[in-house]
Amino acid sequence: MLKLNYSGHKLEAGTDEAGRGCLSGPVVAAAVILPNNFKHTLLNDSKQLSEKKRQELRPYIEEHALAFGVSFIHQEEVDELNVLQASIAGMHLSIKQLNIEPEFIIVDGNKFNPYQEVPYKTIVKGDAKYMSIAAASVLAKTYRDEYMEKIHKEFPHYNWKKNKGYPTKEHRNAIRQFGATPYHRKSFKLLPEQFKLEL
Repeated sequence: MLKLNYSGHKLEAGTDEAGRGCLSGPVVAAAVILPNNFKHTLLNDSKQLSEKKRQELRPYIEEHALAFGVSFIHQEEVDELNVLQASIAGMHLSIKQLNIEPEFIIVDGNKFNPYQEVPYKTIVKGDAKYMSIAAASVLAKTYRDEYMEKIHKEFPHYNWKKNKGYPTKEHRNAIRQFGATPYHRKSFKLLPEQFKLEL
């Protein structure tokens, strides 16, 4: 059962990201402040939900949240910053987009950099414990999936529509056959047998 609040502050923002382990595409982060009467029977960590359920939840979250923000950190920036710092930068951008200043921030995972003067708490597996983090995980995942489906049309060989840029066998075989695209992260080991791909 997900809890609604960690800190006791009414304006508590939950934040999470999607796409950290992918070989291509952006890291997408989201931040959400939920009202204290928020409930939806489907809400859970987005990894536990089917695509259909995530799609059903997204408009509900956007309509009922007090505030939400979604941000994209594209592959060039992921390469420049490293994926952890890119994730944190994305979370900061998403919090900045909130039209209400949060009094407290809860973060999925165990790493975060302070955001302005706002107190925060990192929570491992927070997306399976707190509603606002779970809601942020649903938004991050659905926005990212939508983007990967869009760029799939440009490079259908990699089947991003299905694998969303994760290192599946099929995705890696396509990299072997066709090489890397501008959407691939150059700082990632794209193929197990190669330390460096000629890009």
